[in-house]
Amino acid sequence: QVQLVESGGGSVQSGGSLRLSCIARGRALNRYPVAWFRQAPGKEREFVAAISWSGIETYYSDSVKGRFTISRDNDRDVVALQMNSLTPEDTAAYYCAGKGTEYRNPSSHAPMQYNWWGQGTQVTVSS
Repeated sequence: QVQLVESGGGSVQSGGSLRLSCIARGRALNRYPVAWFRQAPGKEREFVAAISWSGIETYYSDSVKGRFTISRDNDRDVVALQMNSLTPEDTAAYYCAGKGTEYRNPSSHAPMQYNWWGQGTQVTVSS
């Protein structure tokens, strides 16, 4: 059983920054692609960013491109999401997700491509 654990959420003012982290319990993450999703109240879960198992390839939604950076340290087995220039529209629960296929990137960034999920960490941005 693989459990993903997010940390780093909180409340910031518009223009501020937060750094989210994701670790795994039960299995090392360093052979698997990982993504971040978010879900605001009353909205569907949406893709934010993804990173290949090697860390070489990264992907972003248009809404966060240029403001958020996904990275991973496979030696420490942690995946991070650095979020800068936050706006109230970024307010949501943020979820870390892992695809359980070693060394293979997902064919899309739909939530159904990912097998493992964390419980989420809340990010609140006030104006």
